[in-house]
Amino acid sequence: MKTEREKMEAGEWYTCVDDELDMLRRAAYHAVHEHRTLHPSERGRISPALRALLGSTTESTLIEAPFHCSYGINIHLEENVFLNAGCTILDSAPVRIGAQTMLGPNVQIYCAQHHKDAEKRCAGLETAKPVTIGKRVWIGGAAILMPGVTVGDDAIVGAGSVVTKDVPAGATVVGNPARITG
Repeated sequence: MKTEREKMEAGEWYTCVDDELDMLRRAAYHAVHEHRTLHPSERGRISPALRALLGSTTESTLIEAPFHCSYGINIHLEENVFLNAGCTILDSAPVRIGAQTMLGPNVQIYCAQHHKDAEKRCAGLETAKPVTIGKRVWIGGAAILMPGVTVGDDAIVGAGSVVTKDVPAGATVVGNPARITG
C-alpha cells in the first residue's frame, strides 16, 4: 500500500492530512522562516536551510523575502531565476522554473487540486499537477498559475492574470482567465 506522499508524488488522489506530509510542511516552514530572517545584507540570497530544502537551484538564483512554499522539495530553479517578494509556491507536485525567468511580487503557483465532492474535500483529499515555466519568462505581479499549466519559453504573463491553460512560447497573456493578447 502506498503512503500519502507516494500517492502525491504519483499524481494520484491522496489525503494532505497526514503525519509524513505534515512533517515535510513543518521542515519547509522552518526553512522559509530562516530565509525570511536573513540579515539585510543578504537580501535576495537564499538561506542555507532553504537552499538545502529546494529540489534544485543554482548560486545565481535570487529569492526575495517573504517567500512561502508548502514542501520546497518539489521546486526546481535554473540559473538566474528571480522570485520577487511575496511569492508563494504550493509545490505538492514538481514546479520547474527555467533560466532567466522573473516572477513579480506576490506571484502564486498552485499544484494542488482539491476534490469537488465536499465530504472528500473536507477529509483533505486532493491531487497534484506539476507546473512548468520555461526560460526567459516574465510573470507579472500577483499573477496566479493554476495546477497543471505550462508557460512556454519567452512568454509574458500580465500582472494579476489567472493562468488556467498552457501559455505558448513567446505569447503574452493577460486577464482572468488569462488570454493571449494582440
